[in-house]
Amino acid sequence: MRLDAEEIVRLVLARLDDMKAEDTLTIDLRNKSSIGDYMVVSSGRSQRHVGSVADRIVEDLHKAGIAARVEGVPHCDWVLIDAGDVIVHVFRPEVRTFYNLEKMWLSSRPVQRAS
Repeated sequence: MRLDAEEIVRLVLARLDDMKAEDTLTIDLRNKSSIGDYMVVSSGRSQRHVGSVADRIVEDLHKAGIAARVEGVPHCDWVLIDAGDVIVHVFRPEVRTFYNLEKMWLSSRPVQRAS
């Protein structure tokens, strides 16, 4: 049985929380883009932290039967994980500020910040 987008988001958010990722938010892309249903954006404290967070997410997605595509390794300034209906970005804080993806995607849709 394949996980739906909401279940994938829950899995990703749980791992981000477990790994102490920071400033996590979920952007609803439904009816806005064909790239996916949700985008999750989060920060790691260093390149090593970003890489560890991304590795854990990919490992858990694999265990759930989801073959995710990953870009941004080995540098780990910005790792993108494409899990089909859910796109995950894990940044170093400076790189996240520079690219500011949230501004582009939040212009017309509500955001859900992780607690």
